[in-house]
Amino acid sequence: MDIALIGGHGKIALLAAPLLVEAGHTVHSVIRNPDQAAEVEATGAQAVLADVETLDAGGWDDLLRGKDAVVWSAGAGGGNPQRTRAVDQDAAIASMDAAQRVGATRYVMVSYFGASTDHGVPESEPFHAYAEAKARADEHLRGTALDWTILAPSRLTLEEPTGRIALDAPEAGEVSRGNVARAIVAALAQPGTAGRFLPFNDGEQEIAEAFGAAG
Repeated sequence: MDIALIGGHGKIALLAAPLLVEAGHTVHSVIRNPDQAAEVEATGAQAVLADVETLDAGGWDDLLRGKDAVVWSAGAGGGNPQRTRAVDQDAAIASMDAAQRVGATRYVMVSYFGASTDHGVPESEPFHAYAEAKARADEHLRGTALDWTILAPSRLTLEEPTGRIALDAPEAGEVSRGNVARAIVAALAQPGTAGRFLPFNDGEQEIAEAFGAAG
């Protein structure tokens, strides 16, 4: 597949890109800062410069035209509610709408464990803006005609990836970013994960096997 990897310089994306290339995909990693291009291209991906906060509909169409799949791994990083809404909600939704317009039918969203319109995070907490933005983006994705998968990892760590997860765990735990990267690759390889919200922690089941059972 020809994949647009949005948020290409993020920690998860930098781990996912070489795995996607190794799996035979062509990866276009979308970044805002040209200074990051060399690091991104060292993964085997092609760096594409675009600011997802400012792209209009035509810009999004140009960015995603000819792609088979979109992987959303971008985020504002918290701290600024307005920017969180602009990136995690508005830009994400714009990418979904463009993907439908140009025929990039496979869409994998990296969300978080517990993401829901009923997230229960009080407005007084800093996490509220992020929880709201992700909930609205995920909900919009569910309403599209795309073959979507929402990956919902729990608290992210920098531990070495094991390639094993606990899918549909009843409570959030933690998961390595490397395992999330592997989950992206596995989701794209498993058509049966389309239309699924997949919460997971680190665990004992091999990722592809877990996703195969989920499908």
